[in-house]
Amino acid sequence: MIIFRYIGKAILATTGAVTLVLMLVIMSGRFVKYLAEAAAGQLDANILFAVIGYRIPGFLELILPLAFFLAILLSYGRMYVDNEMTVLYACGMGPNKLIRYTMVIALGVAGLAAWLSLSVSPSGLAKAEALLNAQKDRGEFASIESGKFYSLREGRGVTYSEAVAEDGTMSNVFLAEPGNEKSEDPARVVVFSEGGHSQRDKNNGEQYLVLENGYRIQGVPGRADFQITSFEEYGQRLAKPRPGNRDRKKAGTLSTQVLLSSDQPAHRAALLWRFSVPLLVLVVTLIAVPLSRTNPRQGRFVKIFPAVIIYILYLVILNVARSGIEEEVPMALLRFCGVHLIFLAVAAVLIAWNSGWRPSLSKQSDVAPGAGSA
Repeated sequence: MIIFRYIGKAILATTGAVTLVLMLVIMSGRFVKYLAEAAAGQLDANILFAVIGYRIPGFLELILPLAFFLAILLSYGRMYVDNEMTVLYACGMGPNKLIRYTMVIALGVAGLAAWLSLSVSPSGLAKAEALLNAQKDRGEFASIESGKFYSLREGRGVTYSEAVAEDGTMSNVFLAEPGNEKSEDPARVVVFSEGGHSQRDKNNGEQYLVLENGYRIQGVPGRADFQITSFEEYGQRLAKPRPGNRDRKKAGTLSTQVLLSSDQPAHRAALLWRFSVPLLVLVVTLIAVPLSRTNPRQGRFVKIFPAVIIYILYLVILNVARSGIEEEVPMALLRFCGVHLIFLAVAAVLIAWNSGWRPSLSKQSDVAPGAGSA
């Protein structure tokens, strides 16, 4: 029991450290992406941390199997290099008992991965998607601030307002529209107005920027034939937001109960993937234990690269099989289950090899009749 606690403490501590590092890497990359969208006015900066928080369970679902896999390799690799495994084997703990101890820990990690995959991650992803979809439904100028330039959607221009009231009314507005770059003489349009506001057409639902009391200047830079028009009211149609997949919800945001009662290929693929996450933890554990065995002269990191290659192949092939289910490829379900069986067989071969089994490459030669007789 003391040995089990020692092994468990080493593996779980390393798992936590690797998980933290990978989480920081993934979250920083996703945060930079959302921050860029907020800077472009496509996303409200006030919801950034909420979206990241809702996505954390989904990140953990992907990171936890890899972190536990690396933790076994690093922990046992250190124990082999420091000759701790040699001492444990000398005290009667064989490779099979080491696998049993590791699998007990892996069952706990697989249970946590199943909880994240089947319950927490879909709920968090659904809430994050709801926030992002709400941002798509808001008006073009919902987040415009006074004293800052703001790019319109699809590069339709740049606007600036000296002051913005709480109701969205703008004062001293500047609007610049780029010309047609395909034209030989792309005309630019610059608009100045005393005020403006956004307005949605009741008939077609399109949104307009309505400017009041100003001037519209159109012309080609470098030429003197500019057209200057004064106006009392000037409307600029704004680009429609890109339609999201709102009617057909993403399978990842649906609860497991909904997926169980659905017969859509995408939903079946998502359901099988959720059940595959805890199974992935168990299979890679059986692969990692024999791969962690190393010679003290080789160092503790010698098996990391080939082990990571095996893990990446596992995920890539599993994703290909998942795509086959979504596309309703014949025998796709059998292929998906076969991926787990193939890597389970790989684990069995590695365990047998680690235990001393070697395949017989040549048959033993027969003894000639009468040899050795008097």
